[in-house]
Amino acid sequence: MKTMKFAVAGLALAFSTLSLAADWAPGSTDWSKLPEIKVSKAGLYLTPQQALEMKTANPKGVGFFDIRTRAEAMYVGMASTVDALVPFVEHQEIMTDWDDKRTMYKLEPNQDFVAEIDRRMQALGLGKDAPVILMCRSGDRSSKAADRLLAAGYAKVYSVVEGFEGDRASDGAKKGQRIVNGWRNADLPWSYKLDREKMYFPR
Repeated sequence: MKTMKFAVAGLALAFSTLSLAADWAPGSTDWSKLPEIKVSKAGLYLTPQQALEMKTANPKGVGFFDIRTRAEAMYVGMASTVDALVPFVEHQEIMTDWDDKRTMYKLEPNQDFVAEIDRRMQALGLGKDAPVILMCRSGDRSSKAADRLLAAGYAKVYSVVEGFEGDRASDGAKKGQRIVNGWRNADLPWSYKLDREKMYFPR
């Protein structure tokens, strides 16, 4: 029950402050200026480039997880260097409920999130003291997911503050499009072709 309350509270906070997220310049590392929605309790952050460097430098000593929904990975693509897709939130099995504020189908906390991270880390031969990197769409969910793992005993949880797609442009001809920053916009390795072994299947 505590786990459920924690997840729901974190999710509510993430989405209630969604509109307050400001654009974050590509490659910025002045974490004191992070938009509130991207701030985690652990206070450990990476740019997409830093995340790639950390994982590449120690591929067997760092867990790197994409925490977006299965639909996002399937239709938007996925970073080639992540160890697995472990959604922090997911769409309903049959998407019938609508979120007017976010103008999209509603998302629900994935109650299997920590357990699946545990399974994936164990498969990598890593414990809770090993570095964990989390990446979502734009750094909002990953900050909340980092808090969730911190509460579950993980010691070094990093959030990729720009995420996979990045932030939306706040003005100009491409206002509203995710062209500001992020893994894809930095031309880091990614693909639409997904590896079944890395994908999430509810248990």
